[in-house]
Amino acid sequence: MRISVYDTHVQRADGRRMHFDILVPSDISDRELVLQYGRRYLEAKGVAPASLMAEKCNYCHMESANPEVEQEIASTGFAIIEMENCG
Repeated sequence: MRISVYDTHVQRADGRRMHFDILVPSDISDRELVLQYGRRYLEAKGVAPASLMAEKCNYCHMESANPEVEQEIASTGFAIIEMENCG
């Protein structure tokens, strides 16, 4: 499965900047849908989802998904790779 990777940054209330990637099937090009996925992730982490805006979520590249990512996308529609300050 080919996936699109969206490089995402969000300022947390504690001042730290979260950095994570939103992974979606490559045939999804609706940026608002990608942002909705990011907001779902933020809500689950207890971070205000309103802090995610379009200018902080940018298409980065396309790649082949590993089996774990494919499984996550099959069940939720997207996957997240946590990079910095996501805990």
